[in-house]
Amino acid sequence: MTITLKVSENTKEKMIEYFEDKKREKTPPYAVFQADDADTVVTLYNSGKAVFQGVSADIDARMWKEMEQHLNPTKQVEMTNSDKKEKKEKKEIYIDPKIYYSSAIGSDEVGTGDYFGPIVVTSAYVSKENIAKLEELGVKDSKKLNDQKIMEIVPEIIKFIPYNSIILTNKEYNERYSDDINMNKIKALLHNRALNNLKSQGYEYDYIIVDEFAKPYVYYNYLKTSSNVCRNITFLTKGEDKSLAVACASLISRYIFLKEFDKMGESMGVFLPKGASDTVDQMGVKIAKKYGIDKLSEVAKLNFKNTAKIKYLLEEKES
Repeated sequence: MTITLKVSENTKEKMIEYFEDKKREKTPPYAVFQADDADTVVTLYNSGKAVFQGVSADIDARMWKEMEQHLNPTKQVEMTNSDKKEKKEKKEIYIDPKIYYSSAIGSDEVGTGDYFGPIVVTSAYVSKENIAKLEELGVKDSKKLNDQKIMEIVPEIIKFIPYNSIILTNKEYNERYSDDINMNKIKALLHNRALNNLKSQGYEYDYIIVDEFAKPYVYYNYLKTSSNVCRNITFLTKGEDKSLAVACASLISRYIFLKEFDKMGESMGVFLPKGASDTVDQMGVKIAKKYGIDKLSEVAKLNFKNTAKIKYLLEEKES
């Protein structure tokens, strides 16, 4: 992804200051600097053109767009995305009837894209006999269910669908996350645990299905030091569309996440935003000012870029 943003002199000064310790030794022609900000390369030119390249270019560009708007409220901001393409029509998802109509244990997770809130991984067992009942409840179209509908139907689902859920708090996540243990490894460890917990209860199944977030060999590599690895897994992309066991696991995880998320917000007297947007950054600033910056380790995933932005915004407000 490549995004170009036109910035004014006052924003240029802020960028030069912010990227001082992140600059590369070599600078491209006509550029003030080129810097590395996590997985984004930022190049600022003398003309005031700032180019952001990388998987998180949109997030970084948005931060400086807001800075430009803040410093120059009457000026129209110029920002273009050179990689933006017309959306292609979605291909119809192939559903293998042999898998869909089988008895299966499926697992899925929620919360990995949210700065605030825990990660919840659930394994769920669906027998052939319960497929029609789940379809009546709307589980077949789980992606179309909003949070309100999820809060309504999951209490009905868990009355007859066995499941095992693991909640990883933000504190636990921050203690585990390191250069050697990334998000996907944490997810693999949690999936393995949830699957083993449910599998040990003796249910008869045809498949164990995981909504694929890593290639199988990578997934098992994450578990190479684990003593009890659940194997013979069928990995499916868009697994919640292809297996009701995965769909149930996804919905139950979301249900638990929403309840935990609301409790977290209530404990701090705020309404927490989901995701990792600019609104989340503003709430992070509010929480840090009220409870101290260390509070974020209890309620947020500190490795997200939001943390650096929150700290930067706090410094801006103090200066």
